[in-house]
Amino acid sequence: MDLTPFLLAWRTVALRDRQVVDALVHPSHAGPSPALTEGLAQWSGTYYWSDEPDGRHLILTRPLPLPRERWWINGALFLATLVTTTWAGAALRGVLDTDHTLAFFTAGWRAWAVGLAFSLPLLAILLSHELGHYLTGRRYQLDVSPPFFIPVPPAPYLPFIGTMGAFIRLRTVLSDRRQLLDVGIAGPIAGFAVALPVLWVGLRLSHPLPSQYGQGLGLWVDGSVIRLGDCAVTWLLRRAGPSDAGGLLLHPTAVAGWVGMFVTMLNLLPISQLDGGHILYAALPRLHRRLALGIWFALLALGRWTWVGWSVWAVVVLALSRGRLGHPPVLDNQRPLPASRRRLAWAALALFLLTFIPVPFKI
Repeated sequence: MDLTPFLLAWRTVALRDRQVVDALVHPSHAGPSPALTEGLAQWSGTYYWSDEPDGRHLILTRPLPLPRERWWINGALFLATLVTTTWAGAALRGVLDTDHTLAFFTAGWRAWAVGLAFSLPLLAILLSHELGHYLTGRRYQLDVSPPFFIPVPPAPYLPFIGTMGAFIRLRTVLSDRRQLLDVGIAGPIAGFAVALPVLWVGLRLSHPLPSQYGQGLGLWVDGSVIRLGDCAVTWLLRRAGPSDAGGLLLHPTAVAGWVGMFVTMLNLLPISQLDGGHILYAALPRLHRRLALGIWFALLALGRWTWVGWSVWAVVVLALSRGRLGHPPVLDNQRPLPASRRRLAWAALALFLLTFIPVPFKI
């Protein structure tokens, strides 16, 4: 479909996965007019509008053929992670001899049944988070990989939940800050939407924490109780329960929900190329580097005064970003962010504050 009769000017950028057309629409068709509406219905790709100082723009995308995905790799990693997280769930419930790695495969159906109460909700949370990114990226015709899960075999010297999470690969440059914010925020929102009911159900299945351990959340591991920190969400859900329990020994499903909140919070840290870093750059590109540097030093301070894991996470983030806390540019950094996306950025900040846990672990 030829849309040039409706345009005053346009610019086409050819990328490896798509063509992006930034088109200034003629004022008489900027409504849009019925004729332009009919033309857009026949457009072979996707589009959205952008209100800019010189008029209304259409951002048009025409997809190009992509290489075939090797889905078997993603499937194999998912199945391996299902096994390791189910093992972890059985260990959390105390039905395994954790000194023997193969005990899980000889313990029978009960170990699997108990472990699945942890692994299935946890993988549902992680999968929904990554699918939020993936489906939003595909809606914009971006070359983005399916989720890769990271299984972790049992190791007595590590806090064992059976996985290091999941990730997707974005193999292209984004068109503008709107796309960056939409892709960045979709994962935390989707993951939180699943983690919230999982946590609610898990807390209902949990038992009161013995009085000698005080208030808060507890996790029974190898004959001792590890204390887990509260975020605003877990605190409110505990208080909203029928027993108004001040202290709970968590059911494996509740642990999965807690991990979901923790993962959401970590991803929303406004630093580097974490989801929160994408959102910060989309909302405040000129201030991103300075704010990210301030957040990084704040993590070091938290690691010194609250939980050493914050310092470890600060080093990990710096290593993954190859020593740079800045953010790579998008194709058109000057295109204004719509008001609806600025509200989404504020929503991301609120979600970060609701899930923030100053001291996640107390042994």
